[in-house]
Amino acid sequence: MTPLLRRSRQGPSLDDRLAALAEAVAAGEGVVDDGALATASSLLQRAGERLGHGVDQTVVALAGATGSGKSSLFNAMAGADLSTVGVRRPTTSVTSACVWGEGGDGLLDWLEIPRRHRLPSDPSLDGLVLLDLPDHDSIEAAHRREVDRVVAVADAVVWVLDPQKYADRAIHEDYLRPLAGHAGVLLVDLHQADRLSPPALEQCLADLRRLLATDGLGDVKIVTTSARQSPPGIDALRDAVAGLVADHGAAVDRLEADCVAVAHALARHCGDGKAATTTVGERERAHVVASLGEAAGVAVVADASARSYRGRAVAATGWPVTRWVRRLRPDPLRRLHLGKGDGEGSSRTSLPTTSAVSRARVDTALGRLVDGAGAALPLSWADALRDEVAGRAARLGDRLDAAVASTDLGASRSPAWWKVVGFLQGALLFVAVAGAVWLAALAGLAYLQLDVPDGPEAGPIPLPTAMLLGGVAVGMLLAALARPFASLGARRRARLARDRLHASVREVADTEVLGPVEDVLARTTTFCDAVGRAGAT
Repeated sequence: MTPLLRRSRQGPSLDDRLAALAEAVAAGEGVVDDGALATASSLLQRAGERLGHGVDQTVVALAGATGSGKSSLFNAMAGADLSTVGVRRPTTSVTSACVWGEGGDGLLDWLEIPRRHRLPSDPSLDGLVLLDLPDHDSIEAAHRREVDRVVAVADAVVWVLDPQKYADRAIHEDYLRPLAGHAGVLLVDLHQADRLSPPALEQCLADLRRLLATDGLGDVKIVTTSARQSPPGIDALRDAVAGLVADHGAAVDRLEADCVAVAHALARHCGDGKAATTTVGERERAHVVASLGEAAGVAVVADASARSYRGRAVAATGWPVTRWVRRLRPDPLRRLHLGKGDGEGSSRTSLPTTSAVSRARVDTALGRLVDGAGAALPLSWADALRDEVAGRAARLGDRLDAAVASTDLGASRSPAWWKVVGFLQGALLFVAVAGAVWLAALAGLAYLQLDVPDGPEAGPIPLPTAMLLGGVAVGMLLAALARPFASLGARRRARLARDRLHASVREVADTEVLGPVEDVLARTTTFCDAVGRAGAT
C-alpha cells in the first residue's frame, strides 16, 4: 500500500478505517441486521478492488436529468462529439467513457464500461476517466439502475443541474441527500447559466446553496457553465475536474466518505456508545452460581457424601461381629448413581428432579443477569444477549447433572485411622474368640469329667474369661469412641464435596452462562469501538 492510499485529510487513514470496518463486520455478525452488514462487506470488497487498480486514474461521472446538458458538457470536455445531445428525450442509453492518457483499461473493465474513447495526452487531464451517464429520470428502468450503479462506485460525481430543474425533489432526495458527507468528491454544475441574467443567476445560486445545505452538502463546490457560447463556457468545470485529477486523491477520498457513511449507519446499533463493562460483576456471578448450585442438588449430594462417609467409617471401625449389618445398607452416593465419587461414575445421576422453587430461582438469577448486563446495551445487542442466555438455559439441567456426576467427591479414599482401628478391632476379636475357644475347651473337659487344669488368671478373673469379656468390651468401646471421629470426618467430607461441587457448578456457569454473556459484552464493545474508528471525523 503506497503512502498515498494511507493518507487522510482528517481522522484515521483509509487503511485504518477499512480495517476497523472489517472488525465491526466480524463482531456484528449474527446481531446487527444483515442488510447493514452486507453494505459494509460490499464496501470492503469494492475498496479492495478499486484500490487494486491504483489511483493513477480518477473516475469522474457526469450525472443529470434529461435535457440538463451533461452530454454536451461531456463533448465539450472531450473536444469532440462523442455523445448524442438531446433536449427533451433521453439520448444516452449506456455509459460512455472518455480517457485521457495511457492506461485505465483494467479500471474500465471493473467499472463495466464497454463504450470507451481515448484522447491524446493533456497535461492537465492525463489520468481522467470521464463518464457520461444515462439520464437518472429516464423512463427506462435500466437507465436508472445504471446511474445508481456507477454513481455508487465513481471516484467523484458531477451533478449537472439546469435553471429549470435544479430544485427537482427527486434529484435531491434520491441522489444528493444520500451523498451527504461526500462534499469533497462531489461537484454541482449549474449548466446553462448563460440563459439567466446576472441578478437571476445570483438568486438561483443562492437558492441552490440553500437546498444543498438542507441536503447536508453545504460545503459542496458549485460551478457554473454555459452552453450557448462558442466555445462553451466550461473553464470552471474543467479547472475543478483538473484539480481532482492532479490531486490523485479522489478515489481515496470517496472510499473514506463511503466508509464514514456506512459507519454512521452501523452506529445506530451502538446506542450511546458501548457496553458499560465487559465482565459480569462478582455479586451477579455469585448469585447465578448459588442458584445453579441449588438446582444441581449440591446440598443433597453433600449430605449423601457425609452419610456415605459415616456409614463406611462405622463399617471399617465398628465391632466386627455387628458391623456387617451396616454393609447391608445401600451407600447413599451409590443410590444417586454417583459411582465412587471419583469422577468415574455414570454420566447421569439419580438426583431428585429440580423443584419448581429452584427452577424459579435459576430463572430469576438469569433474568437479573441479563437485565443488569443488558441495561447499557443497544437494543439489538440486548436482544442478542437475551437470546444467547435463553438458548443455553435450556440445556443447563443436563450440563449440571453431568458436572455433578463427574465431580471427584473423594469418597473412594479411606483415612489411615480407619485401618488402625480396624486392625485393633480384628486383634480384639481374635483375643475374644481365643478366650471363647479356651473356655469352650475347659467346659468340654468338665463335661467329660476329665481333670480340668488350673489356668492362669487375670486378677480375680480367669484369663480365658478375661480374654472373652475384655475383647468384646474393649472392641465395643473402641467402636463407640470411633463414632465421634466418624461424624467429624463426615462433616469435613461434606464440606469437601460441597466445595468441589460448587467449583464444578461454577465451571458450568462460566461455560454456559457467564462466559457467553461476557462474550456478547466484549463483542458489543469491539463492534462499537470499531465503528467509531471507521467513522471518526
